[in-house]
Amino acid sequence: MASSEKHNNDTSLTEQDERLPEWAPKGGGKGFACRVQDGVTARHDGSISKGVDLSFGKSGSGTDQGSGNGSVTPSPVRRPALSPEQMAEALLSGNRMILARAITLVESNAPRHADKAQELIRLLLPHSGRAMRIGITGVPGVGKSTFIEALGGYLTGRGHRVAVLAVDPSSSISGGSILGDKTRMETLCQDPNCFIRPSPSSGSLGGVARKTRETMLVCEAAGFDVILIETVGVGQSEVTVRSMVDFFLLLMLAGAGDELQGIKKGIMEIANALVINKADGENKLSAERAKAEYERALHYLQPATQGWTTHAYTCSAVTGDGIQDIWDTIKTFKKITQESGVFEQFRQEQTVKWVHDMVQDHLTQRFFKHQEIKERLPEIEADVAGGRLPPVTAVRQLLKIFNDSGGI
Repeated sequence: MASSEKHNNDTSLTEQDERLPEWAPKGGGKGFACRVQDGVTARHDGSISKGVDLSFGKSGSGTDQGSGNGSVTPSPVRRPALSPEQMAEALLSGNRMILARAITLVESNAPRHADKAQELIRLLLPHSGRAMRIGITGVPGVGKSTFIEALGGYLTGRGHRVAVLAVDPSSSISGGSILGDKTRMETLCQDPNCFIRPSPSSGSLGGVARKTRETMLVCEAAGFDVILIETVGVGQSEVTVRSMVDFFLLLMLAGAGDELQGIKKGIMEIANALVINKADGENKLSAERAKAEYERALHYLQPATQGWTTHAYTCSAVTGDGIQDIWDTIKTFKKITQESGVFEQFRQEQTVKWVHDMVQDHLTQRFFKHQEIKERLPEIEADVAGGRLPPVTAVRQLLKIFNDSGGI
């Protein structure tokens, strides 16, 4: 085909099948560079619908014969619903697609999913608990995602299977979450021995999603032997994170100054290791000085774990320096605490706390879903806001309404 003829055909195709995006300014016309072109219609998991003809602009099964532009009409095929038993069997065989569906199920707040999710957890529980659970936190900008990519890549390169549960902050205004941590782990997310699952925090304390524990168990049953939980920010609420992991790692910055003073003590008391990240280039000397300062500070704190002394380390997630030392430290921690019995004791305490947390969660949901509470709450809130009713009295009134109806 001559180049001029090919050009004419391409132009015709563009004019016919491309259009301005919905958000384009009105009257933008040809001067607006961005165009939208219809693509192949697929299911949300990325697989092509059954019966779809991928030949663009040609007639065939799965195409819209009436439009004449080759647009693809998806076949109304839905994925079959799996029972908890089928889902558990697929998970134990290492099916990654079912792993994603299982996590979506346990994270769901829909009442119709609750019983199925709990049955799945019950089936998977005997196959969980064999992974090393590591919590990683630090101030925004400290390089948590980059550090996790470096550590995760180091581990998968040595035969480990790594699951990363990256918890993103949810907006207190819109309730939305960017879930952008995975985009900063470009290499790791392509590793077949790694599974990355971003989840919204939904306002939970410590930046941990409400169902993070269940998600962790599902990943362990699927064969992942290292679980990395990346949390949002820092603060006293990081105790929530500590209550579900074996090893708690705090990332710090060199030369951060007084802006960290307010959170140092509370976080350092529960950390099993302090890591000064970005110890490379011109920042290497300041990182070593920061390491010495934190070592002196740790000397005055009680150990976070019985029989273990917390130390400060330096590393560079960019160059990889110090990553092996940190993993060696984690392995040493596991060996010492397992030999002393502290490891198993701490996990048992975590399971009991999980029960308490779930009781509080279920009671809170039941309280605010109570019909009479929903009817009376706006009036009582207005009285409290207007200064006509003390908050303590308001609480007693609401609890009386709830208790008098049997809490149902």
